[in-house]
Amino acid sequence: MAAQCVTKVELTIACTNLLDKDVGSKSDPLCVLLQNTSGQQWYEVDRTERVKNSLNPKFAKKFLIDYYFELVQKLKFGIYDIDNKTFDLSDDDFLGEFECTLGQIVSSRTLTKPLVLKNGKPAGRGSIMITAEEVKDNRVVVLEVEARKLDNKDFFGKSDPYLEFHKQTGDGNWVMVHRTEVIKNNLNPVWRPFKISLNSLCYSDMDKSIKVECYDYDSDGSHDLIGSFQTTMSKLKEASRSSPVEFECINEKKRQKKKTYKNSGIVSVKHCEIIVECTFLDYIMGGCQLNFTVGIDFTGSNGDPRSPDSLHYLSPNGVNEYLTAIWSVGMVIQDYDTDKMFPAFGFGAQIPPSFQVSHEFPLNFNPSNPFCNGIQGIVDAYRACLPQVKLYGPTNFSPIINHVARFAAAATQQQTASQYFILLIITDGVITDLDQTRTAIVNASKLPMSIIIVGVGGADFDAMEFLDGDNGVLRSSSGEPAVRDIVQFVPFRKFQNSPKEALAQCVLAEVPQQVVNYFSTYKLQPPNNPAAK
Repeated sequence: MAAQCVTKVELTIACTNLLDKDVGSKSDPLCVLLQNTSGQQWYEVDRTERVKNSLNPKFAKKFLIDYYFELVQKLKFGIYDIDNKTFDLSDDDFLGEFECTLGQIVSSRTLTKPLVLKNGKPAGRGSIMITAEEVKDNRVVVLEVEARKLDNKDFFGKSDPYLEFHKQTGDGNWVMVHRTEVIKNNLNPVWRPFKISLNSLCYSDMDKSIKVECYDYDSDGSHDLIGSFQTTMSKLKEASRSSPVEFECINEKKRQKKKTYKNSGIVSVKHCEIIVECTFLDYIMGGCQLNFTVGIDFTGSNGDPRSPDSLHYLSPNGVNEYLTAIWSVGMVIQDYDTDKMFPAFGFGAQIPPSFQVSHEFPLNFNPSNPFCNGIQGIVDAYRACLPQVKLYGPTNFSPIINHVARFAAAATQQQTASQYFILLIITDGVITDLDQTRTAIVNASKLPMSIIIVGVGGADFDAMEFLDGDNGVLRSSSGEPAVRDIVQFVPFRKFQNSPKEALAQCVLAEVPQQVVNYFSTYKLQPPNNPAAK
């Protein structure tokens, strides 16, 4: 599956206290940006201009990078003192470098770090400051449109009108950008308000032509043109409820045939507003934290962890499918959580000292502090916990979903887009408390959280596919629908022979949209909102 490019990010670079390699003057620095492919290969993306005679350069040239939330994008910034005309940097003095991920930069918005030499030692007092800005036009047009006295195109009953909006490309062709719903049997329709990005509607150009066509819908696909008109965003923007902007709908064929022809109806724009919508990076750069929690299935169907055919069996190099899934997803998410302390739980095991079955026990057996330090901390806690528990059952998801939901519900008290929760459940199979889990997910869909389920082993995962609302809306056992789709399920076996990044790419691709949908639905702004500037 190809990664979806979420957006483009522009990086601005400045340095302070660089090493001085020139005799009689100061260094003439340049910054080169390298990116790491999935192997160990670094390749050059771009380089800035050379700033003459400066140990504290502010580079004018920006780096433009495609940003993917679901990938760990490793970057290296190298600073060189340029004293010749060759493109090759190997004959120039090296002043220091800094390595990080793009996720670390965007979650800080501005990152200031010391430069190091190739041997890892400090490059004097040299430091680098990297500032990220999303390249976007996130203006959205909200339109409310109605019509009156439209021509009747139907013998039986009245026309079934709908509108199509078109923008004009550079070569003069028209491209449809929005179609309203059809209003049946009505010559005075009122269409539902709709939103469209300003860029989609008119390339963000207020004076670019917009063509609106009104059709009569026919079920056989032979829709009849009622009429059309052209306008611009500048004109539409004048609309208000007290004084709508009105257009005559003209049908050219009718006008040419009939001398007394006036129009085929009036289209009235009664509301047109341009609003700015926050993007995923607006929330991240504005201080939103992504809180990552892991739930691990310790039910008996996994098999005895000491047996090589158990899903919990640790291979000689210390890994299994559970750990691979934790690493893959955790490595991406950790960049978006400042304290890097992650709660990790198990379910479906008998736990010491009394060996009662538990469906939400901390891997570190410390209920008052279930946090693990970094992804490595989760891995260590899992390895330590495995020999101490007895795998049992049943496979109940709802306790751990409700556990995270309680924290997500508490976060909603803050009235800003400050926290979003991601629960990763790794399981070997068939879920026992399906009704309770459905209800837990429907309740969680009203909260700032998403659930990722990774199925390990060879079981039949049909029930999991059912929880992932891609094939229709998930409903609770009482019939209440989920307000949004928050579950993403993937079977691990699909990725067994793929690069290690592939699993995270698949399960995390929907997260940015889920974050935006939640916060925009509840009209929550980031704690320190860069979009408002």
